[in-house]
Amino acid sequence: MGEEVAVPKRRKVGNLLALAVLSALVQRPMHPYEIATALRAWGKDQDMEIKWGSFYTVIRNLDRHGLIAEVESVRAGRRPERTVYRITDAGRAELVDWARELVSTPEAEQSRFRAGLSVLAALHPDEATALLRRRLELLDELIRANRAALAEHLRQVPRLFLVESEYDLAVQEAEAAWVRDLLAAFASGDFPGLDQWRAFHETGELPAELTDVAERSRRTE
Repeated sequence: MGEEVAVPKRRKVGNLLALAVLSALVQRPMHPYEIATALRAWGKDQDMEIKWGSFYTVIRNLDRHGLIAEVESVRAGRRPERTVYRITDAGRAELVDWARELVSTPEAEQSRFRAGLSVLAALHPDEATALLRRRLELLDELIRANRAALAEHLRQVPRLFLVESEYDLAVQEAEAAWVRDLLAAFASGDFPGLDQWRAFHETGELPAELTDVAERSRRTE
């Protein structure tokens, strides 16, 4: 199926790690080690893909483009001198604009599950059913654990700082509901093409109606 894909705005420093750094410095000036420590403590590497190997490159690029600026260099005991950075007005504007884009504009995001579903026909229907049941069991366990963790966190942390966890839970619940419905369609025999799918694995020949559907699908992509 063809999809309308939103094209992200081209940014001076497009690595999402830059967004995380700006979100840290908007609170107070810090040196890079403090920034990295804060991001890990806040679990930012769970909210977005962070490649720590590029951390100092991102810091330099943010500085080079005027999104952050040096405040001072400090030395504690025998430790190496560390440069403290602050966010600039341009950096604040970039942080706000980037947040607006990410919150307002849907983008096609690839997932490993979607990749697996795209080749589900490679599996026998019985095996696909067993594997989806296993996935559903694991999802249900994950949902129970995440619900409990979220409830506990909400007693200690304002909801504003947990909305990403709420989103994760909602996505997991939606996926579990969809998998449950799919399994029900398999079990009842209401899933279109189920007999032909089964016949393909039992005879090794793809039925003509499925061949025609696959060909039409390729032409419309």
